Amino acid sequence: MTPSKKLVLSLLSVIFCGSMTDLRATDILGKVQVGLEKSEGTSGIVISLTPLNQSEAAALKQPPIHAVLTQKNKTFSPHLLVIPPGSVVEFPNRDPFFHNVFSLFEGKRFDLGLYESGTSRSVKFDRPGVSYIFCNIHPQMNAIVISLDTPYYSLADNSGSVKIANVKSGEYLLQIWAEGLNSDEMGRLSRHITVTDDPVQLGVIQVPSNETLAQHKNKYGRDYDSAASSSYEPH
Repeated sequence: MTPSKKLVLSLLSVIFCGSMTDLRATDILGKVQVGLEKSEGTSGIVISLTPLNQSEAAALKQPPIHAVLTQKNKTFSPHLLVIPPGSVVEFPNRDPFFHNVFSLFEGKRFDLGLYESGTSRSVKFDRPGVSYIFCNIHPQMNAIVISLDTPYYSLADNSGSVKIANVKSGEYLLQIWAEGLNSDEMGRLSRHITVTDDPVQLGVIQVPSNETLAQHKNKYGRDYDSAASSSYEPH
């Protein structure tokens, strides 16, 4: 075999072996339990993995998407939405009256103003973070948009089961986000994990009892006026 052929075969071997290494991935499995009673809801919980290696984290960044958070029957649907940074979320009004979507607390701050039935407005969530969404007319309406810069996440189902599929080998920070928990409580649930070729069993992750979004003020920082709210609805 000539030296040039040996060089080509050697390069192909390096490329092939490197590709095989990059393709190594496994599943992360676990279960979250809220409070002491297994009957408590788990649908507002997100588990995520962020690579500790900065270059690997940068390589995992996902392209933005276009998502929809619908307003119908004085409810946002879905209640919890997870998107990559840079994504645009559309807020169509499917009710027969006005809405005013806003977020002035954490994450992305915006105020879409009043808009009527059958119309829609959009917001670009340009950085990672958690945004709490409300309507300035209807105090019972609330939703959460979480912008994550990792594709490795899972929303817990009603039974508490979580599964993050096809995670590459490496060192990760595991984080839990649960509606109603403060940052200190969630920080105590975080931990480092090592992912290899074998599936990772997280076991049962105990999450403190959490509550839904607490009472909030309107976009002016005042209590809601029920008489003013009803004036925007047909009679």
